[in-house]
Amino acid sequence: MAGQPVIELRELTKKYGDFTAVSHLTLDIYQGEIFGLLGPNGAGKTTTILMMLGLTEPTSGKALVCGIDATRNPIQVKSRVGYLPDDVGFYDDRTALDNLIYTARLNRIPLREATERALSLLERIGLAEAAEKNVGEFSRGMRQRLGLADVLIKRPEVIILDEPTLGIDPEGVRELLALIRDLSRKEGITVLLSSHHLHQVQQICDRVGLFVKGRLLACGDMNDLSRQLFGGATHTVELDLSAWSDELEQRIRSLEHVVSVERVEADALAGSSYVTARVVCSDDLASQLARMALEHGLELYGLRPTKYGLDDIYHRYFEGSEAS
Repeated sequence: MAGQPVIELRELTKKYGDFTAVSHLTLDIYQGEIFGLLGPNGAGKTTTILMMLGLTEPTSGKALVCGIDATRNPIQVKSRVGYLPDDVGFYDDRTALDNLIYTARLNRIPLREATERALSLLERIGLAEAAEKNVGEFSRGMRQRLGLADVLIKRPEVIILDEPTLGIDPEGVRELLALIRDLSRKEGITVLLSSHHLHQVQQICDRVGLFVKGRLLACGDMNDLSRQLFGGATHTVELDLSAWSDELEQRIRSLEHVVSVERVEADALAGSSYVTARVVCSDDLASQLARMALEHGLELYGLRPTKYGLDDIYHRYFEGSEAS
């Protein structure tokens, strides 16, 4: 991505005695990007976030957020970054509106403006009707949405979300992720989302960093990660055809983006035999392959395009790290 990074991590390392929680992490995250830090529990994701916020000192290396050294100037970083932990603390005996105004006042926002911002945010996150309701009566999903409003009240340039969907029902997760995506796209807010939920990260993140045992094993979008891991292959297309020929195979192999071609099985359909071919490629060639088969006078019984997902990518990297 072009432009100056909003978050710059350089050889960031954190050790506790002989245990290394984060090891030589180097990473750039850019303005308006939704970046997913994906890894199992205990991988070092939260420790990384704490160093970025200046809440714990690195053993070595540097974390720059909005151009500010988080270790030397943590207060400046906090004024420009909103942080949503996995469990948000509110005054349960106060209303949602009161809690937001209190946070705004702590950030030196005048009362009138604080009230206007709070009411606007409650509307935006779908809690306008619960504005005067005590937070102690809120569900987990409602608290997390209120938490998102709480970090936005000071209009940060960056928001960091640490396992924000933990304990939320599927519908609540969907709504929260949609809110996060909307914020980034419409307001250019940079989002760092830390999670161990693969599908949630895949839904909204522009890029993903795979984090295991304190190390960043790979970084990129889905296609980048697939290429790094699977040698250029990002898609697979299976075709069920009435016949197969060397001529067709050679034509497919000559296509740009084709990595490999193989005949995988033979079966019977409606009393006639057919063959299945699997084409591995670095782009989605499903429609082109179907058209090519028909041009050869073949009947097409089935077409199954698939794309390597984060499940495939993550588990391959994770298995590789476990074996090393």
